[in-house]
Amino acid sequence: MFTRRMTAFLLAAAALGAQTVDRSKAPQTPPIPSYKLPPVYETRLPNGMGVALVEDSRFPLVTARLVFQAGSRFDPKDMPGLAEAVAALLTEGTKTRNSRQISEEVDGLGGSLGGGAGEDSLVVSGSALSENTAKLLELMADVSRNANFPLDEVNLHKQNRTQSLLADRSDPGFLASQKMAEVLYGSSPYAHIAPTPESIQKLDAKVLAGFRDAWLAPNNATLILIGKLPARAEVMKTITAQFGSWQQKQLPAPPKMDLPAPRRQIVLVDRPGSVQADIHVGRLAPTRASSEYFPLMVGSAILGGGANSRMFKDIREKEGFAYDAHSAYDTHRDAGDFEGVTEVRNEVLEPALKAVLAELDRMAQARVSADELTGIKNFLSGMYLLHLETQDGLASQLANMKALGLPNDYLETYTAHVRAVEPDQILSAAKKYIAPDQAAVVVVGDAAKIGEVLKKFGSVTVTKVE
Repeated sequence: MFTRRMTAFLLAAAALGAQTVDRSKAPQTPPIPSYKLPPVYETRLPNGMGVALVEDSRFPLVTARLVFQAGSRFDPKDMPGLAEAVAALLTEGTKTRNSRQISEEVDGLGGSLGGGAGEDSLVVSGSALSENTAKLLELMADVSRNANFPLDEVNLHKQNRTQSLLADRSDPGFLASQKMAEVLYGSSPYAHIAPTPESIQKLDAKVLAGFRDAWLAPNNATLILIGKLPARAEVMKTITAQFGSWQQKQLPAPPKMDLPAPRRQIVLVDRPGSVQADIHVGRLAPTRASSEYFPLMVGSAILGGGANSRMFKDIREKEGFAYDAHSAYDTHRDAGDFEGVTEVRNEVLEPALKAVLAELDRMAQARVSADELTGIKNFLSGMYLLHLETQDGLASQLANMKALGLPNDYLETYTAHVRAVEPDQILSAAKKYIAPDQAAVVVVGDAAKIGEVLKKFGSVTVTKVE
């Protein structure tokens, strides 16, 4: 039997090997399918809390997100990093459970539980075996409603966050990102990306509870559940039991956005002794709700979205100026920013910065080629579909939709929007948001070594590392 099977296998292999393959042409990429979102049941509790249920019976697992409009943009001006501290400490103790008890109960569910905060949202994330869905919801409700921020846990967080901030501030890439946020966003809430040593030391139970009581409210939240769920009536009964008695609140007015007008400026963050210069060139850009989002996103990917991008090929592969060269287009609920980024040796700062500016300018001067556009559309669409294959990936995307205020059909229409982008649309967006004439240039490096070089590109403002 084995011999006959092996003989058949060898004959089939020989037949395949005899076929002529034209290796001068890349294989055809099959059409990228559209994404079909599983049915989503949406409702709202009487207290205003949104609920979204998605059935996924492939695995005996449930993934949950409790999304609040309560990210770092809501931090008080003198307390940057407050939202992230609240998120981190929610699971470190409640009125009835200490940190160890919460951890042990989560382990017993075969899952996870934690908090995190971005610019626009604070999210409590959890997962558990399907049979433990009710217990997971109980724990999520407890940490969201009853966290008491124990003194020892707060002090431990302060120690750890102080040390991690010191590590961040030793990284020139972090310093460049921090300064670019300040330059682009001015006095608006998106201007800070991290706490300060002073704001960390101000953290205490009263301050943390004050933020929680202001922003963590049912009428400011959406619960997303994905997985092999109990019957709808049963799961809604559990949700109501855990969250239904939560009283809605009058929410504070959201912070005002006062975004500065874009202008060409060069800021040098002095980092004495640095042997390289970190270069960021950027400006404000539209949100995901804008009709310009997809053209700019596709254009950014062509410019600097990976190893096949223009910046990577020119600045790294051709010129050898840097190990990495890329672009980034980041969006928030009320604003966005585009940046071209690279890190180079001090000796090649001048030609490298010229190369970055030239690549940005080229995007704004000429249409992208058909081959570039087709390739990046396939890549972006394919990666997007892969990210939605897991419960965690889909839950994160749905949470992001709620945080950014995107329409319910956003996920299903994403690939269609990508495929619909045309070269003229990219060119128009690039002229407005990628062209470097109104872009800010932030460089982190040794001012004594690179200051005179930067002056060749215009007036330079020098700042110190805090």
